[in-house]
Amino acid sequence: MQVERKLQSFQFYHEILKSAKYFLAPMVDQSEYAWRVLSRRYGAQVCYTPMINARMFADKNGQRYRDEIWSTGEGDRPLIVQFCANDPESLLNAALRVQDHCDAIDLNLGCPQHIARRGHYGAFLQDEWDLIYNLINTLHKNLSIPVTAKIRIFPDVDKTIRYAKMIESAGAQLLTVHGRIREQKGHKTGLADWEQIRRVKEALNIPVIANGNILYFENIEQCLRTTLVDGVMTAEGNLYNPAIFANINPPIWQMAEEYLEICQRIPTKIAYIRGHLFKIFRPALSIHTDIRDSLAKVNKLEEFIELAKEMKRRLLIDADKHEQEDNVKVDEKGYKTFPHWLCQPYIRTLKEEPSAEEQIRNKHRDEKTVQDDADEQETLSNAMNIFNELEQDTCGVML
Repeated sequence: MQVERKLQSFQFYHEILKSAKYFLAPMVDQSEYAWRVLSRRYGAQVCYTPMINARMFADKNGQRYRDEIWSTGEGDRPLIVQFCANDPESLLNAALRVQDHCDAIDLNLGCPQHIARRGHYGAFLQDEWDLIYNLINTLHKNLSIPVTAKIRIFPDVDKTIRYAKMIESAGAQLLTVHGRIREQKGHKTGLADWEQIRRVKEALNIPVIANGNILYFENIEQCLRTTLVDGVMTAEGNLYNPAIFANINPPIWQMAEEYLEICQRIPTKIAYIRGHLFKIFRPALSIHTDIRDSLAKVNKLEEFIELAKEMKRRLLIDADKHEQEDNVKVDEKGYKTFPHWLCQPYIRTLKEEPSAEEQIRNKHRDEKTVQDDADEQETLSNAMNIFNELEQDTCGVML
């Protein structure tokens, strides 16, 4: 198929993406239309859809899946639609369905979760360079809009650079680099490697976006200076504080109210709403445990709205009691703790390298995770199970 000339590389970045610096990451069950509206309100300049399974989306009998996973509307631009795939034909067919309603198609090459291993996509294509080339090149040759990609790094920076150059040569017009290797996930998340990202940026001739280590707005500025990238993407930083790009830490009830108001206008799955409220409310849930328990059980938008009102009532009282206290505390490592009524990042404590015995135990636990996740999804009877489940890597939710 011959397509008309389309914008490429930095022309695409400047003219279509408006030289954006702040990117909202693609997040399964979390970067849906309603959340993108809220995120744009607070500074997100480019948003990605949740990861979409190309095979299911392209299926002639997949209308229900398409209706559930894909929606957009006025003001939802620039928008990049992300697919996971391992077959060029189904990827192209899926992309053709949405290319008139977005600004680029992104290929997920970074998901490290078990569902990606089982489905043979995401970071588990990382060693199949010929297949990746064909996936990207097929879109590049046949779509009227650009193709982009999101990757993870290899332990060897030189291999990462060769990998990134191959993706560029296939036709990718923008590359997002998550500065963690495939094995860095869950209890082994660790820090992202900004130095590797900088090396990739220096080696490519297309815009590069950095992903990883973003807890506060100042981390965005630090990342831009350190890596020399064109923009910064965040996932969890946005989920726990939707106003991170605006450099503010608003009251959690304000973000909950605004999100729920958007959900009244834009139909949104209950599972998405529950997940977002668990993350927004997280600082206060260990104090107001009855609200945590109720949040796990309610199943109607109106019930979520009432819970948010009750949380606001209580937190206004809490804030009044502690009015004279120092609002922000900084520990010796530079991590900030905000009052529990304000949006703030979820800080995972970095652990020492596990012993051999612990590694074996963790391996067995990882192998058991997929079945455990499926079981937990079937019932909401235990609020803490849901609370812990929602702390997983945002790429790890079952499609």
